[in-house]
Amino acid sequence: MQPSTDAMETVGDWYHAWFTGIILMAVSRRGPGEAAELVFRVFRQQQQARFLEGLEKLGLTGLPPAIAAARYHYLSNAIGGVGVEYHEESQRKAWIRYPPPRWIWQGTALCGIPPEVNAAMLRGWHAQNGVSLGCPRLGFVCTGQTVEGDPGLEGYYLEHDHDLTEEDRLRFTRAERMPRFDAAAAPALPPSWPAERLAKAKRGYAMEYVRSVMQAAVAQWGAEAAGALLGHAARLTAMQHARQAARALGAGDGPSLLLALAAAQGDAARREGEMIRQPSPALFRGLDLPPALLQAWGELHRGALLAFDPFATLVLDAGPDGLAFHLRPSRG
Repeated sequence: MQPSTDAMETVGDWYHAWFTGIILMAVSRRGPGEAAELVFRVFRQQQQARFLEGLEKLGLTGLPPAIAAARYHYLSNAIGGVGVEYHEESQRKAWIRYPPPRWIWQGTALCGIPPEVNAAMLRGWHAQNGVSLGCPRLGFVCTGQTVEGDPGLEGYYLEHDHDLTEEDRLRFTRAERMPRFDAAAAPALPPSWPAERLAKAKRGYAMEYVRSVMQAAVAQWGAEAAGALLGHAARLTAMQHARQAARALGAGDGPSLLLALAAAQGDAARREGEMIRQPSPALFRGLDLPPALLQAWGELHRGALLAFDPFATLVLDAGPDGLAFHLRPSRG
């Protein structure tokens, strides 16, 4: 049975919160430099995997490079539930603006993100679009960052008269501001995006960022260190968000929440006594992650149980039939 739009949005929020928690954990435990490197890796991986394919799906191929790049960010983020604004100044200059509240640094998490970590997102994706389009003249100029107190992350794609060096593909200035957004003049999604499809896309958007940060963290720190950091962030995130998610999904306790979350992300989980089986979780399809990262994901489930019962324990096993969560009765 297809999950409801509310359920899909809830699980999207669940993984979105974990992603934000991972970046904050990297900042606080590893420092801004390593956190910036992690964000760069995530966004470069996403750019290489999604940008050109997305241009085609959104019908943006063949447009001038600056217009194509800016429209891609406007439309793809709208599909993922992220607020974005757009202004087309000329065929060679097009603006985008991510107004507050910022999706990626949700809530007061914005206060814990150093400017260099936010800028790493632009280095990883926006600065690479010209290369992917085969237009070495295309660069991105950032004119404001929310983490520095500006009313949004904003900037423009500009096609120059000359090829750009790698350093020049991303520049920063405070001398310009994006003109006021006119929604009526902005590009629109095709009519084939009803509410159910948008909710599914929002869920997939958040889950895809978690998939990327898992891979990027392993590449940067190795499996064990990555698993430890992501797992700690997972437990804290789940403890903070479990009751809110449970209310949204109609779950009355920790085990019921685990089953509801699995169903909301399209997985056929089932409970067998004190065990929950979740064959082939959607989050891991197509990935070959080390055991430490599976255990990190398990910490989301452990944190959800602890939010309801501080004495609950959980053991995650991976076998030929998929994953199994062994729920041990509370001894409190």
